Amino acid sequence: MFALWKKLWTGVPSSFVATLALAGGFLAFVGWDQSHWWRVKLDYSFGWIVPLFVIFVIYDRWPKILAALAACAAPASPRARHFKLWLLWLLVGGGLLLGVGFFLLGALYRAGAGTSQPGTLAITMGMIGIVLPLLFISAPESPTAAAAGFFADARVQLITHFIFPVFVWLISAPLVSALESQLNLALLRWVVSLVAFIFDLLGLPIEQQGNVLAWPRGHVGVADACSGIRSLTGCLFSGAFLAAVYLEQAWQKISLFVAAVLLAFGANLARSLFLTAWAYAYESRAIEGVVHDVAGYAVLALTIAGLLGLIPLLKRARAPRLRPTACTVDRVSNLG
Repeated sequence: MFALWKKLWTGVPSSFVATLALAGGFLAFVGWDQSHWWRVKLDYSFGWIVPLFVIFVIYDRWPKILAALAACAAPASPRARHFKLWLLWLLVGGGLLLGVGFFLLGALYRAGAGTSQPGTLAITMGMIGIVLPLLFISAPESPTAAAAGFFADARVQLITHFIFPVFVWLISAPLVSALESQLNLALLRWVVSLVAFIFDLLGLPIEQQGNVLAWPRGHVGVADACSGIRSLTGCLFSGAFLAAVYLEQAWQKISLFVAAVLLAFGANLARSLFLTAWAYAYESRAIEGVVHDVAGYAVLALTIAGLLGLIPLLKRARAPRLRPTACTVDRVSNLG
């Protein structure tokens, strides 16, 4: 056990170890604060597995993190220069100041008003603003750094390995009540309107009355829980985790994340269409109980399967390359 522990931490500077320990403390505090909402709100119940997935991703990326630390300390390590360096430090310093401000605001809010959605969101945002800049600052220095671009900076490359473990907590943090209710209402109206529109296209008489869909022999009400916000948060978390574990390129990760949003919307629409069609064909009570639950679980399974199916496609795909212009050809010929 001691040999394994020593192997994991070999080559890690003591300052970076201390920063990781501090970051772990921040993450533990955020997890403890968010756990209240994981317990009382079903939309965020997936939050209980967030800490486990964060630990797994860090463990899975540990060899890459060690390689990035070695690249930071190696001779001729790439570093941003001039304006890019000033911009980099402006982002780091500004992020740290904002992070401390948000974290203190959320902590004071929690101390005065108890557990609250604004306080939890502020604490989470503050943690992100504190942890990432501290990891950047504690990266080892190089004896002879070489000039490089903004994203090629070895410290920036090191921080990219911690983006998922830090930012994923935003998904498991509840939105502020006003924003969450507005989003929930918008999704609900979108689903009901689309279902009514599709039924009209098929020539099936149906009338939209607020969140109720009525037809000659019955009606069905679309509850707030059917707005899709629960599947949206779950799909966002699943997409972020799968992108972090299986994909390497930034454009691939972004593509899978966007696909998770689209799949969540599409799957919830398909579920609402199926339940409405089942009630239309039989009766409103026919969709209660088993049919309703099975439809929800089936849609969730199909969404996850869709994300898993996209991973090999994105791995085989290549980033689009710009076609050479006449100006580029002239430059190449002049250089030759």
